[in-house]
Amino acid sequence: MLDINKLVAAETMAPCDADAFLSDLDTWNEDMARQAAHDEGLELSDAHMDVICYLRDHYAECGPDANARSLLRNMEQAYMEQGGRKYLYQLFPHGPVTQGCHLAGLPTPAGNADLSFGTSH
Repeated sequence: MLDINKLVAAETMAPCDADAFLSDLDTWNEDMARQAAHDEGLELSDAHMDVICYLRDHYAECGPDANARSLLRNMEQAYMEQGGRKYLYQLFPHGPVTQGCHLAGLPTPAGNADLSFGTSH
């Protein structure tokens, strides 16, 4: 069933992000993440899954982030002990925001294709 709050929030998103946001995110499972990672040439470890679960929990608790920069800042704070941004980029070489959200089955926040952060091109 479509949540009216999701519909209202989707009005401010880019069309491709809105479609992903409006879809049922509950259909995601770990096997889907592992297959998507395998397709990208990445083998998921427990550390990868920890970040992916963090992203899913953060999304469930806080909803979509306003932009990729704020999500990256939150991720850096959460993983500061392991090395922050450097650690996240070692795990997700195509960007902790872009690749992490993709593997977590989440819509990427606005600005995720900005060449200055969150993704590598």
